[in-house]
Amino acid sequence: MPATRRTRPRGAPRPPRGRGSLPGRITGPAPGSVPGPLLVLALAPAAMVVSVMQTVVVPILPVIRNELSLSSSAASWLITATLLSAAVSTPLLGRLGDQHGKRPVLLGVLALTTAGSVLAATAGSLPLLITARVLQGSSTALFPLALAVLRDEVRPDRLPGAMGLVSGTLAFGSGSALVGAGLLTRGPEAGYDRVFWLATALSAVALAAVALAVPPSPEPAGGRTDWAGAALLATALVLFLLPVSQGNTWGWDSPRVLGCLAGAAVATSVWVLVERRVREPMVDLRMFLLRPVLFTNIAGVLLGFGLFTQFIGVSYLVQTPPDIAGYGFGASVLRASVVYLLPGATASLAAARLGGVLAHRLGPRITLAAGAGAGVAGFAVLALAHGTPAAVVTGGVLTGIAVAFGFATLPAFIVAGVPAHQSGIAGGLNSISRSVGSSVASAVITALLAAGTLPDLPPGAPALPAESQYTLSFALGGAAFALVVLVALAGLNLDRPRARVVLETGPAADRQAEGRQAEEPSADGPPGGSGGAVLPGAGAGALSRE
Repeated sequence: MPATRRTRPRGAPRPPRGRGSLPGRITGPAPGSVPGPLLVLALAPAAMVVSVMQTVVVPILPVIRNELSLSSSAASWLITATLLSAAVSTPLLGRLGDQHGKRPVLLGVLALTTAGSVLAATAGSLPLLITARVLQGSSTALFPLALAVLRDEVRPDRLPGAMGLVSGTLAFGSGSALVGAGLLTRGPEAGYDRVFWLATALSAVALAAVALAVPPSPEPAGGRTDWAGAALLATALVLFLLPVSQGNTWGWDSPRVLGCLAGAAVATSVWVLVERRVREPMVDLRMFLLRPVLFTNIAGVLLGFGLFTQFIGVSYLVQTPPDIAGYGFGASVLRASVVYLLPGATASLAAARLGGVLAHRLGPRITLAAGAGAGVAGFAVLALAHGTPAAVVTGGVLTGIAVAFGFATLPAFIVAGVPAHQSGIAGGLNSISRSVGSSVASAVITALLAAGTLPDLPPGAPALPAESQYTLSFALGGAAFALVVLVALAGLNLDRPRARVVLETGPAADRQAEGRQAEEPSADGPPGGSGGAVLPGAGAGALSRE
């Protein structure tokens, strides 16, 4: 008689399991055996891979266009392909990480990213390059999976700092990718293959680090994969992001744009109906209604919008020739990356650790609001005083601090707001929210800069935006960060009263339980324990108010 498979009711806590269980199934380090600092060091390259894959192609698009004789619209698909791939794969991979363990999914994604980088370095045609960029787009899932690993393995009193450091490498990766691409494409004989070989090396290092230092998940949730829900969610995201990314080329009132947006609405409606009826849905829709998840995703969209507004606006502004336009600095791609963009990325890395510490001491809500306030100040400088290099760098540093604080605090709200067995999919959706914000910013800022151009330019000169268009663009970025302040203070009011978030299982929960019993012996409770963990913040799910 075949054995029947026992399933745990949806949302029910998993049974406790101590460290070192099921040793025969562990192919990496045992759960709980890797020190927190070493785990952060191992996951940091994976977080860098995410931002590198997203931004590395931007400065080399002209090189690719010239080598392959492509039009600008054709070359733009190298960015769109990665965006769509990330939208399709990130929620699914996050859910698979919850079900089957984060380590194997991390290794699989890094293997795909490495293969995509090798293919991009050796490709000599647009179809192969687009295929490579699709493989590289799966890397977006690495960030939420890395944070889910930290939740399982790091003591909650050290978790905000650990998340801050990993988040800082995510922000720093964008700047380093721009600098590396600029250096590797210098000279008449330079080609885009060197940049992708650099991406291959980084992916291989991240793959080795995860294989050597990341332990298996202590208790994967298991269950069936909702492939229908995954396909419908992917369809809805693609139909929304495709016209957003191509709207400036297709025309915003074109049948293709309007048809895709209508299709996205229909696909979303069908997805909601399916998810409400499936026993084990891809996304538990009740999670969207949780206050921490809802407002964290709103903050993610706004943060992504502000991040890309600064990136695109500063990149175009500093490369504008001042002798023709009357503003700008005539910087090369390399100089724009090193002098004007890298300081902000470096500030993000330096501020990430501080953001984690402040999130632990003051609470993530206050830290997020303070960082967004710095972003408002940075965009004010860019909007009103972008006539000198010092002002542009200062504005970039302030917005870099805002991004670092945002990346450091938003995962804390997710951790506090959902049970551990949903952290992968919840983090994946938050990553998608930032991608949506970035995509909208790219479309909006590009359209704004193209909408108002300078008259009476010399013959043969390219169309250049009027300086007022940059002022308006930076003002929109400041407004986005101002809304982040509002969301943090009014929507994410989770710092008081403090809450205890129960981590159902895992080495971090076990260690925290042991520490609490050593410090607070109780005559009422039994010795030992299944483990609960305290994290500043609050949310729904496994919570108890102090």
